[in-house]
Amino acid sequence: MSAYNDEGEVTARFNRNLLLRINRELEGNFELGAFAHSAISNDDLKRIEMHLVSQAKQTVRVLNLDIHFDAAESMHTENSHKYTTDSFEDLARSAGWEVTQSWVSTAPQFGVFPLEAVAR
Repeated sequence: MSAYNDEGEVTARFNRNLLLRINRELEGNFELGAFAHSAISNDDLKRIEMHLVSQAKQTVRVLNLDIHFDAAESMHTENSHKYTTDSFEDLARSAGWEVTQSWVSTAPQFGVFPLEAVAR
């Protein structure tokens, strides 16, 4: 979890960048400081969830629509799924791909899985 709640707040800035893009590209008026970054481990779904949590009751405007947030209301912005080698191969297979090789590092664990389309 430390990678998602890092001391330098790299992930928090990345998460809040969504609000910057909404402001720029969708005529939004989000105040970045009015939302706190939160990373939550969802063990049941084997993923880390990114959220932006409203720090106060507020209304923002996006594309001429008013969006109301209560204090502590969370906006779910991203999922980072965690897979075992077997579960990733199952996922790829279900989408019509085959893992042709695999490489998994030791620590921190990271994997590379080249894929090839399965002939149908």
